[in-house]
Amino acid sequence: MDKYILVIDAGTTGIRALIYNQRSHILAQAYSEFPNYHPAPDRVEQDANEIWDVTQKMITQALDSLSIRMNDISCVGITNQRATSVVWDRNSGQPITKAIVWQDTRTAARAEELSAEWGEKVYSRTGWALAPVYSSLSLEWMMGNVPLMKERAEAGELAFGTIDSWLVYCLTGGKEHVISASNASVTGSYDLVNDEWYEEWLSALGLPLSLFPTVVDDSANIGLTDEQVMGGSVPISGLIADQHAALFSQECVEPGMIKCTHGTGTFLDMLIGTEPKIDTGSGIVCQIAWRKEGKTHYALEGYAGCTGSAVQWLRDGLQIIDSSAESEAVAGKVDNNGGVYFVPALTGLSAPYWDSYARGTILGVSPGTTRGHIVRATLEGIVYSVRDFVTAMQEISGYDIKSIAVDGGASKNDLLVQFQADQLGVDVIRPRNVEATSLGAALMAGLGVGLWKSEKEAFAIGRNKKVFSPQADETVRDQQYKTWKKAVERSREWSKE
Repeated sequence: MDKYILVIDAGTTGIRALIYNQRSHILAQAYSEFPNYHPAPDRVEQDANEIWDVTQKMITQALDSLSIRMNDISCVGITNQRATSVVWDRNSGQPITKAIVWQDTRTAARAEELSAEWGEKVYSRTGWALAPVYSSLSLEWMMGNVPLMKERAEAGELAFGTIDSWLVYCLTGGKEHVISASNASVTGSYDLVNDEWYEEWLSALGLPLSLFPTVVDDSANIGLTDEQVMGGSVPISGLIADQHAALFSQECVEPGMIKCTHGTGTFLDMLIGTEPKIDTGSGIVCQIAWRKEGKTHYALEGYAGCTGSAVQWLRDGLQIIDSSAESEAVAGKVDNNGGVYFVPALTGLSAPYWDSYARGTILGVSPGTTRGHIVRATLEGIVYSVRDFVTAMQEISGYDIKSIAVDGGASKNDLLVQFQADQLGVDVIRPRNVEATSLGAALMAGLGVGLWKSEKEAFAIGRNKKVFSPQADETVRDQQYKTWKKAVERSREWSKE
């Protein structure tokens, strides 16, 4: 009889509930988007209650499609968008304000102000360059702008968490206030060197430790779903941030193995072993990949925050494609970019630049420019954004990149993946099922309750894969990249007064 694993994949724009069996096959899934709010150009917010409501509905739909109940589930895994900050009342369980999303840049000026005194120091301890993505900066902003939050936080009445924390709190009927090690390391609040919340930094920002959740392993018996809330008492045994889940599911379990996820943003992650490697001059992130059985594994990461969402902008903002999937066909109507370069810095530049004031820039437009050139330049911009940090990651880690595993929605685009192989000069390997994030959570959850006895057993099923090998001349790709670097410089500090 099948053992069922329920996975909640809580992304930046929607919730997917999936039911896997122990052969890692998806038996059912349900998906729905939820609103993102933009009360100002630099703000991105979400309603945590809306996220929870959609989560419940998607779970019900997934269960109903198989005609099973919650008690038929063996375990629950959760994977989530990272660094989005939720604060709620410990007594009522209600959020006290909207969640601040990881794409939000309202704290850009504050990050710059703190940089001289704290920039090098927090980078060397948290593994992250000081930037608006820090949950700690979002919390400081809330403390100064949400009525009575400071007083209530100091009185111990409030709880902070990322989306994994919030969902576990809701699923367990308010019994658990936790965060996985992978998610903790992405908040700009966790000290990788001493393996604890970075109290000196949090104290300087006026953030009491009582706000912060207990850090737990990414694969473990974390808590039980509440019978009254969920209709069944089931172990929550996988809790892992989205990029880390994808890294694991792509079987990147040996140092030097690397994967690239093309989603809302594009994330390149390399496993580096059981010791952190932090290079504060590189702009590259060092973080906890996952913690299992008390053993911590670390990864390097470079990410571009606005790549897949730039394709969505072509659809919703510029309205030159009808769907994201259409981008491949439209870009394929032209042989090259026609000299057009698009730096997709719609919400600033991430690694290795960390420039919150950069903005999206399209250069090289001429009378002969068509929508095909614009769309192609957008897809190429995603790949250039990856190349920006590949070299730095190799230097920090000491590992040469032999190949890259790729996943995420945009990786279905053959033109994009082939261009990535051409620009990086390595094989790019794509699994048939590119839903690597949810699979990673399923594997973590199953391992957490012993559905598989080892990683080797969990990976034994195997996945069909397609290999894209480089075809471009090295001189050509280097000249293209040189022009890209010039375009990036034009986009930098554009919105800075």
